[in-house]
Amino acid sequence: MPPSSGSTPIRANNPGRKKTVRKPASGKKKKQAQRKLNLPWWVVGAVLAAVALAISVPYWIEAGDHSVGASVPEGYLHYAVDLSHHNKDIQWDSLRVVIDHKGRTSKDILRSREIHPVSRVFLKATEGVSMKDDRFDEYWAQAARVGISRGAYHFFRTSTDPLLQAQNYISAVTLAHADLDPVLDLETIHSGCTPEELNRKALIWLKAVEAHYGRKPMVYTNDKFALDILSADITEHYPLWIARYNSAPPLTPGWSSWQFSDKAVVYGIRGYVDLSVIQQ
Repeated sequence: MPPSSGSTPIRANNPGRKKTVRKPASGKKKKQAQRKLNLPWWVVGAVLAAVALAISVPYWIEAGDHSVGASVPEGYLHYAVDLSHHNKDIQWDSLRVVIDHKGRTSKDILRSREIHPVSRVFLKATEGVSMKDDRFDEYWAQAARVGISRGAYHFFRTSTDPLLQAQNYISAVTLAHADLDPVLDLETIHSGCTPEELNRKALIWLKAVEAHYGRKPMVYTNDKFALDILSADITEHYPLWIARYNSAPPLTPGWSSWQFSDKAVVYGIRGYVDLSVIQQ
């Protein structure tokens, strides 16, 4: 690099400069330096593992992203998430339920008490008579790519024709042998619709979809809806996936899955997620 303007160059052969000569380190000092760097293999391995993990943390963990979520019910080993176009930046290869020492969902793997793979993914496929979720095809393919059991659900509208709603679902969802059974999401009732009318229409959808796929659908609903509105023709003849955001299990008898929070965090998904435990 040339000298800056106004500076005086130092010549290599300046007779007034005394040349400093460094003496080579003694053999004793060399051995001491080598001993300082000769760390046990397990220490080196631990350091390298921590560095590799830090480097591999997915880009979606950013400032402002939720790092701690809902408390997890004790005694369950299998977990399911349900996703739609509202969930973005999903790292499909990394989906894990991380539980911290306080029993909460977390994204801090280094301070985890337990780590479980996500066992099932339920994807919103359709709603009403014509709507199809924008991300369904993409997420359906991604779940298959990473080998997670996948299911598809339909959000039911009591204000529209149930057969047309069943056809909307059937046209959007092709089930492979390994895929989960169809799911009907029953959680709203439009003004003027009676519980009797809702049950009649829901059964039309359920029977049409069952006839098409040769599989009995699951019904997703909440405790109050199941206990106060749905008939025994539904609650006693179809598997139930109950939403109850509480530390205690659903009051509805015979449930097979329990969505215990809509404010859980899952490693690999940005923000809050609906998280369920599966009865085994």
